[in-house]
Amino acid sequence: MRRMEKKESRHATLYRQYRPQSFNDARGQEHIVKVLKAEIKNKKPAHAYLFSGGRGTGKTTFARILARELGVSDKDLYEIDAASNNGVEHIRELREGVHVVPFESPYKFYIVDEAHMLSKSAWNAFLKTLEEPPPHAMFVLATTERDKIPDTIQSRCEVYSFKQPTREVLADVIESVAKKEGYSLERSASELVA
Repeated sequence: MRRMEKKESRHATLYRQYRPQSFNDARGQEHIVKVLKAEIKNKKPAHAYLFSGGRGTGKTTFARILARELGVSDKDLYEIDAASNNGVEHIRELREGVHVVPFESPYKFYIVDEAHMLSKSAWNAFLKTLEEPPPHAMFVLATTERDKIPDTIQSRCEVYSFKQPTREVLADVIESVAKKEGYSLERSASELVA
């Protein structure tokens, strides 16, 4: 590895600093990017999505990108960690808030991360909202365990399976980040790290 000139020192964690900010930046999930871009272009997004796949495959990042591409501001973006907010009371709170119009965006956008952790009673409370959502509400449920999401919920979502990135894709990303950080990296080294 050969050090190149570095412009400035950065203290941000690399994975956060270089996390994709748009679908054009995303790599390894082209099958999903293609469909979501078409939905946005045609102004026909679904009201609910289920993003399923292993850890680190981009589910939450894609949910944030989808919100951004749909013009959702931070004020209208709600992220819920179902691992720690998994009870029916949390879903009831969501159900009450979902009917309030967005502050400054076309949608109120909810990302439910680790959705498989919701309790059975929470799913039952959420079902009615998914069946009859207000027109301004959108949901992305992200999970590593799709088999734990009730069929009644899955049937009301557009379901996408995120694939583990190939070693080639990972090596490309590693080389790209190294270059942006001012390093020159041989392909064999990036493949070893991948």
